[in-house]
Amino acid sequence: MSGGAAPAKASEPAPHPPKDQLPNVSYCITSPPPWRESLAFSNYGVQRFFSEAILLGFQHYIVMLGTTVLIPSALVPQMGGGKTEKAEVIQTLLFVAGLNTLLQSTFGTRLPAVIGGSYTFVVPTISIILAGRYSNIPDPIVKFRTIMRGIQGAMIVASTLQIVLGFSGLWRNVTRFLSPLSVVPLISLVGFGLYELGFPGVAKCVEIGLPELVILIFVAVYLSQATKFGKHVFERFAVLFSVAIVWLYAHILTVGGAYNHAAPKTQVSCRTDRSGLITGAPWIRVPYPFQWGAPTFNAGEAFAMMFASFVALVESTGAFIAVSRSASATMMPPSVLSRGVGWQGVGILLSGLFGTAAGSSVSIENAGLLTLTRVGSRRVVQISAAFMLFFSILGKFGAVFASIPPPIIAALYCLFFAYVGSVGLSFLQFCNLNSFRTKFILGFSIFLGLSIPQYFNEYEAINGYGPVHTGARWFNDMVNVPFSSEAFVAAIVGYFLDNTLHRKDGTIRKDRGKHWWDKFRTFKGDTRSEEFYSLPFNLNKYFPSV
Repeated sequence: MSGGAAPAKASEPAPHPPKDQLPNVSYCITSPPPWRESLAFSNYGVQRFFSEAILLGFQHYIVMLGTTVLIPSALVPQMGGGKTEKAEVIQTLLFVAGLNTLLQSTFGTRLPAVIGGSYTFVVPTISIILAGRYSNIPDPIVKFRTIMRGIQGAMIVASTLQIVLGFSGLWRNVTRFLSPLSVVPLISLVGFGLYELGFPGVAKCVEIGLPELVILIFVAVYLSQATKFGKHVFERFAVLFSVAIVWLYAHILTVGGAYNHAAPKTQVSCRTDRSGLITGAPWIRVPYPFQWGAPTFNAGEAFAMMFASFVALVESTGAFIAVSRSASATMMPPSVLSRGVGWQGVGILLSGLFGTAAGSSVSIENAGLLTLTRVGSRRVVQISAAFMLFFSILGKFGAVFASIPPPIIAALYCLFFAYVGSVGLSFLQFCNLNSFRTKFILGFSIFLGLSIPQYFNEYEAINGYGPVHTGARWFNDMVNVPFSSEAFVAAIVGYFLDNTLHRKDGTIRKDRGKHWWDKFRTFKGDTRSEEFYSLPFNLNKYFPSV
């Protein structure tokens, strides 16, 4: 039997069986935590009562604040805005994120996915900011509003791509050809590809970021296993515990004068009073459409933003699948995924109408939080959306939480992005890892997904512009933005190879893991699809999924 596998013996251990749904999840999509939870610590004779659902929702709100604050903080000063404008843009982005999260969790995929700001749209947005037609505007506030209106116009046009692909069912036809093998590079690099937002951010103020990372891991992993004082409390609320401790520690350092003579960059990263959000935010303000004026349109910038929208679409496809897995749901039928993409397009449209300076996509960090807490409840994420809307209107109160030092948020990213990447790797349980075809597709797509964006990003860091450098900045972005995304490159390579290399062969089909997803190709193929993904209010009768 040279070259063959020896027959299995009865005494040999069996491999772990593949699971359609992630086991050991405390609350899945349709089983929300109780509004009032009683934790009885019998060994200590103590009882505590609290609303677990509300605390978990607030925790999701805290986690999504990082991207919500960082993107406007980087863009608004370049647009000419001051502290007031920055606070108003953050409020607007938070308000739109709350709306989009409610819409997505109610009418879209119905997954517990937070829809927030996306870094994918930053590069074409910066190109609009640097456009020559704005350089001669002397008044910084007028310049800010004029640039914002240009960004709004490009985003409104870009939203049509996802709206058309999603609601027309075209994206459904694309995702029908996905297999467990082809989603591994996509989801893995949706998480691992954001490594530059992790420890490099922690190192900007290591005396704050590193304690946050250590305490987070200690509370979530070690303390939850070492003590019986409240089952699951530490792993579910590790973010609240660790952020509160380190935030207080950072405030003590700030008040004690530890950074009085530090470099300006260090003060911005470490101090708790340098964000300027509390002084700039109004007490009460309700964001509204066209608050910056009527949008303006430029064809080239709209096309560049549309390409960014397509990259965000691919990345969000992987994020949606990761969320469904972490929430212990079955694989989404392609029609449900396409429906979610359509509603994400509506989210980008709302971003353009309100003027958030950033497009919308699935929040990767919140997807990682689902895995940490083992709570995939839809209700929890809808409660977090209520917090977003509440604190976006009451600006001063929201600004207090938004002033958390960035290294604390970066430490959270180290764990959450790692969790999402590991969820991607978990789909290998459906594939044949002894197949050389599997090894080639998996290794080659992940390697190019890391290597090509590294070349593009390194080239831009050295030269100040990407490898594609013409007189038309919008054309440069159409090429440079897609190839700077690790998840996008890996997804395109993996999808192409998986669907062109002997895919019709019966044995190859099993190697890909495709037979595991046959029952999820249509909405009626598995009864659990209706449980997880049916529209509310009997809307499936009028908008049936196929």
